Amino acid sequence: MKFMMLMIPAVYQGGKPAPGFAPDPKKMEAMGRFNEEMGKAIKIESLNGLHPLAEGARVSFANGKPAVTDGPSIEAKDVLGGYWLVEAPSREDVVKWAQRCPADEGDTIEIRQVFGPEDFAK
Repeated sequence: MKFMMLMIPAVYQGGKPAPGFAPDPKKMEAMGRFNEEMGKAIKIESLNGLHPLAEGARVSFANGKPAVTDGPSIEAKDVLGGYWLVEAPSREDVVKWAQRCPADEGDTIEIRQVFGPEDFAK
């Protein structure tokens, strides 16, 4: 089964941090070690960190027309800071690994199973 592990860092909430933000190198080293360990136990298909919201854009659709909102003015409750796409035997396996993540106080990891062909087979 495939799962997305979505990192929702506390530091990204409320339109923060400012443009030009870069994560602490020591924290990135710890995350790299975590990723390496997890990759030995379950298959990591992809993983990446995301730049802050201030550097992004959002395209929303209403009345048949797209509307673009740039950067820090985007109102969002939870802002993604990165993700892992993993393959594991069960959701419980992924939850156990998420609990080992060297996350900061206030960070959240959301785990969602990815739809696969088996979900649509009849």
